[in-house]
Amino acid sequence: MPTDASGLGDFDQRIEVLVIPVSDVDRSRDFYVRLGWRLDVTPPWVVQLTPPGSATSVQFGPALTPAAPGSSTAYLVVADIVAAREALVAAGVPVTDYFHRTPEGFTPGLDPHRATYSTRATFPDPDNNTWILQEITTRLPGRE
Repeated sequence: MPTDASGLGDFDQRIEVLVIPVSDVDRSRDFYVRLGWRLDVTPPWVVQLTPPGSATSVQFGPALTPAAPGSSTAYLVVADIVAAREALVAAGVPVTDYFHRTPEGFTPGLDPHRATYSTRATFPDPDNNTWILQEITTRLPGRE
């Protein structure tokens, strides 16, 4: 018997994989491996990589999605955005400067209090899919 407002009941639902559109599978694989993402074992027509510490992976490959290369945007969550940005830049990734959310909108620079969920930076993959790097140090209740 359903126990929630959706009528579906109470069962786990997890995002396992995000499919991202790329134009050159080998170039994209090499880029994500350079970021330290684990290359997972998959069927030959799929490339799957998993960021360190993540339960969610990304996949790409020929004909996996009709979306145009460069049309994807996703969050990459880190505990220390300064260390993460420095490591990405050292790996040759063009990461934007920091910016943070205020009541008026986004403002340049690190959040002065380094409040969780506040500071961000972005970087593109080789096809210009956008990754939003976000610092999360304490999860909202229910988000363990």
